[in-house]
Parts: sequence; C-alpha cells; structure tokens
Amino acid sequence: MQGRQKISYESYPKDVVVQPQDNLGAQSIPSAQTKTNSCEERRYQLLEEILAKENMMAALKRVEANKGAPGVDSMEVSELRGYLRQEWPHIKSSLLDGTYRPMPVRRAKIPKPDHGMRDLGIPNAVDRMTQQAIAQVIGPIFEEEFSRYSYGFRPGRKPRDAVLAAKEYIEQGYRWVVDIDIERFFDRVNHDMLMAKVAAKVKDKRVLKLIRSYLTSGVMISGVVIDTDEGTPQGGPLSPLLSNIMLDELDKELERRGHRFCRYADDCNIYLKSKRAAERVYGSMREFIEAKLKLKVNQDKSAVDRVWRRKFLGFSYYTSSKREVRLRLAPEVVRRQKDMIRKITKRSRGISVDKVIAEINQKMMGFINYFKIADMKEFLMRLQEWIRRKLRVIVWKHWKRMRTKFRKLIGMGLSLEQTKIIVYSRKKYWRLSNTPQLNKVMGIAFFEGLGLMNLVERYNLIR
Repeated sequence: MQGRQKISYESYPKDVVVQPQDNLGAQSIPSAQTKTNSCEERRYQLLEEILAKENMMAALKRVEANKGAPGVDSMEVSELRGYLRQEWPHIKSSLLDGTYRPMPVRRAKIPKPDHGMRDLGIPNAVDRMTQQAIAQVIGPIFEEEFSRYSYGFRPGRKPRDAVLAAKEYIEQGYRWVVDIDIERFFDRVNHDMLMAKVAAKVKDKRVLKLIRSYLTSGVMISGVVIDTDEGTPQGGPLSPLLSNIMLDELDKELERRGHRFCRYADDCNIYLKSKRAAERVYGSMREFIEAKLKLKVNQDKSAVDRVWRRKFLGFSYYTSSKREVRLRLAPEVVRRQKDMIRKITKRSRGISVDKVIAEINQKMMGFINYFKIADMKEFLMRLQEWIRRKLRVIVWKHWKRMRTKFRKLIGMGLSLEQTKIIVYSRKKYWRLSNTPQLNKVMGIAFFEGLGLMNLVERYNLIR
C-alpha cells in the first residue's frame, strides 16, 4: 500500500508487579488495587520510559529497518546511528527539560489509486526515531481499549483480517454497504480534540507537550516553512496511532448502535441488510462525523451500494456458481498492476533484462502475498503471458544487429529459414514479439532460466 510505515509496539516494557516473599518463601498475590495504582503512576512518568535505552534502541532498529527518505536536514537513515553516538546526550537532555523542538516535516507527494496525489510529511531521522519510541510506549495503553472492528495500523492485524471479516458479514446476509471515506483526514484532524483524547490516558504533561510539538512543527514546501494548526502529517511513525485515537470515538459510536462494520484507517465500511437502512445510517453517521469529530465526509468517494459494486482495500466480492461469497481483485487494482509492469518494461529505460526481471519479481512477490486470498489464478496466467511478450521486445531490441540476431536465434535452436523470416521481417517490435518463432525460442523455459518467477506456481504455493 504505497510505502506506508510499519509500526510495532512489541518492544515496550510491560508492567510487572512483584510482591516481596513471605517467611515461607511463597510469593504473595498482588491485589487488583495495587496493579491499578501502579498503572496510574506509570502514566505520569512515561517520558523516562520512552527515553530508556532499551526502548530507544528498539525504536532505532525499527527506523533503520523501515529506511525511508530523508527529512529537511537531508540526513539519511544510514547516518543516524553515527550521529546519535555524538549528539544523543544533548538530544536526551533537551527532551527531558522540555526544550526540544522538532524540525518541520518535508512535504512529498505520492500518486493515489484514483490518479490524484497524496501529501506526505516526512520527519527527519531523529524525529522519526523519537516518534517511534513514543508510539512503542503509549501505543499499548490505547490498544487495550481500541475497537475489535478497527484493523488499520495495529499490531497483529492485517488488511486481510478486515477483508475476511467483511466477507463474513456478507455471508450472513448483510449485502448493502455504507462506504464512508473521510476527506483529507490526515490533513484536517483538530489538534485540540486529538490532544484531549490523548490526555485522557497519558498523564505525563511532558509527553503531551512533545506530541503537540510534533503536530505543530510545520511543513517545509519549496524551502518555506508553513505552520500547521490542524492535521497529523502522514509519513511519521506516530501518525497512524494518533489517527486511531481520533477515530476510536467513531468506532465506539458504531458499536453502541450495534452495527457490523470494518474500519481501516479513514476507510470505514458498514454492512446492512437493506438499502433503506443503509441510507439512514449513512445520513446519521455523516452528521456524527462532521458535527462531533469536526471532519468532512468525501461525498464523491462515499456511497450506499450493493457490496458487489464496491471495493474494500483493493478487493471486491462476488458469488460463485455455488452461491458462495468469494474474493477477487478490484478492477482498479488490475489496471494499476498493469501500469506498473508497463513502467518497468519500458523499452527506453536502457537497463539489462536481468534487472528488469528482478524488479518484476520483487513487485509481483509483494502483490501476490497481499492478494493471495483472492481468486486470481486466471488473471496471473494472462498477466505472465503478457509480461513474457513485453520481455521479448526488450531482448529483441537489445540484440540490435542482424548478425547478432542470426547468431542468437540459431544458437537457441531455430532453423535458418525460420530465422530469416524473423530477422528480415518489417514488423515492429510488438508484433514480432508474438510471432510463433519468437514464442518458441523465448517461451516459459527461456525466461524462467533468466530468473523470471512463475506467478501461478507462486500463487498456488502460498495460497
């Protein structure tokens, strides 16, 4: 899903309450009140826990694993560890005394599936590490009470979990969907409302001040820093957690009303049994989101429709001949995947076939791993045939000279007469790539010998 940050809470120190042993050496059982008091005391002293060596090292390793582009200071993630060896004592001191000021985030744009552009705010490497450290400590505090219907950016939860939950609702007869998309959610979050929700559980005022400083650090666009009085810039490790904290109220409202729904970040689908009920719910939830959360529902992307006509996280649903609810690729996903292959196999790139194949394998591996729960065997069969044809064009163009083409084709087992037909042909590259002669010598075995992954075999293997 377009370079998103991976968030992990696994490394945060868990509360362990141990009572002293009595005279017999048996460990006494801590009371519930003792545990509650310990948790409350911890929430007033979170900054020390965030800056603890174990937590900061875990955050550093996570940032290094995620890599990512540099921020406004141009520091690469690979340089971060060396920089911290000298500067960390000063950074830690400023974090403890409240004088630390994050740098503005660097504005970047990436393509959206609907052909628009998504704004990203990329923090510098130090701020990224500090945000990750904060998320590792405060994330589990909120995770305890997040809705089970929320799937986005949460440890141990994946998009496929949301998709399969939605499939279960459809199987139960909930075949009308209220598809709600919040317009520019990450750019329009109200800071005061968000901080009030964070402060309900985080009592350490130093941590609250630090989180707000990240929200208001500003955005650098073309060398000019612009203040940010709303939004949580998408691109930092803390942003996904803050988005879930903000939208948890929406989850709780839907739960209170008894609805079946799945939410992944700002994409929320509510499943109902009739069109009338779906239209009523859409109206009431749109009013709740805009009045209560001070956010705006994107009416162009939101809709009430049959589940078969909508997509969710790249998947769509259909019924088989046996009336079973099945998963398939959404048409937009098919189009995007073919566009990606076109870019990789562009003839004017001037790179070797081996590198092109390596890029295709890498992209297709991730694609199949993500969509493996969908029925796409036939699509992959057609796609790999088309990929081989695109690769024949590249190989044919790289051979250039006639004598090279003669030598290569005859060496691959093509007869002299058949070779003459191909080499002296006036057909253009694309038409030649589908001739029987080139299909014969540059078929499945030829490209698998060059390392091209068999998409159908890979799909069958991991499904």
